[in-house]
Amino acid sequence: MRMIETINLTKRYNDLVALDSLNLTIEEGDCFGFIGPNGAGKTTTIKILATLLKPSSGQAQVCGQTVGYQNRQIRPLIGYVPDFMGAYEDMVVIEYLEFFAAAYNINGEQRRRVVADVIELTDLGYKKTAEVNGLSRGMQQRLSIARVLLHDPKVLLMDEPASGLDPRARIEIRELLKELKRMGKTILISSHILHELAELCNVVGIIERGQLLFNGPVSEILRQARIGHVIHIGIAEKYQEAADLLSKFPGVDSVTIAEGGDNASGEHAMLHVAFQEGQGKNFADMPSMLVNHGLRITQFNEESVNLETAFMRLTKGLVQ
Repeated sequence: MRMIETINLTKRYNDLVALDSLNLTIEEGDCFGFIGPNGAGKTTTIKILATLLKPSSGQAQVCGQTVGYQNRQIRPLIGYVPDFMGAYEDMVVIEYLEFFAAAYNINGEQRRRVVADVIELTDLGYKKTAEVNGLSRGMQQRLSIARVLLHDPKVLLMDEPASGLDPRARIEIRELLKELKRMGKTILISSHILHELAELCNVVGIIERGQLLFNGPVSEILRQARIGHVIHIGIAEKYQEAADLLSKFPGVDSVTIAEGGDNASGEHAMLHVAFQEGQGKNFADMPSMLVNHGLRITQFNEESVNLETAFMRLTKGLVQ
């Protein structure tokens, strides 16, 4: 089932186009990573989906309901976690959760049970009598997630939930999000911590200057970001000889010596071997060829492409 869909979604602020004909889809059970530089349009998109902003044109749908026309039907289906939470002064954790549970018309014994369940899920039991304003940033983010789980929404919209957290708090939030994913929640999460998105998300979208550059599986974005096929080979000595041999290997486009001197210096050198487009799958014979010519290999590995390198290669760092 399609849980989120935008069709030519556009948002303008006078002459500024924050979103420019955005088209994205998120299926049920997806954990969707929304990636883009500051000012790219991530928060604007999330706020529209959360029914907090009205689009200038185009359409956004959540669980088949249209934003701007069916907001009352959408709001019980979503949980929105902003990058910074607000709270009333002098309110403790359990009061905070009971207040919002009452706002969702969860009352009596059911309210006590639901509040207890989300406190256990988010591991806030030892903080339930602590003042909300006195919580650390990480604890406040956990409480913000607990709040949106009270009414058991189908879709979670999370805007930079790990922003400003220390490493331990980030790990704890990541594990909590993994548990929510296992529970079958559909999650849209924006973040600048790309290696953590790669662990959490099965689908990603890259946005820049309000335009969606990519929307699809993580494996596909890594494939698109790969520029040719590159092998890194460390040679202990005689690396110019090695470079000459490798340049004649079938399918090789170029060989670059990263560091080193002449053949007699004996210094270590790293050779970067780039293959021609569509080539490079049959490099298994390279090591034996080099060894048979009396060359000593200190390293041999294929260049990897992760979500961070993919993001850098597919974007230009432009903002509105």
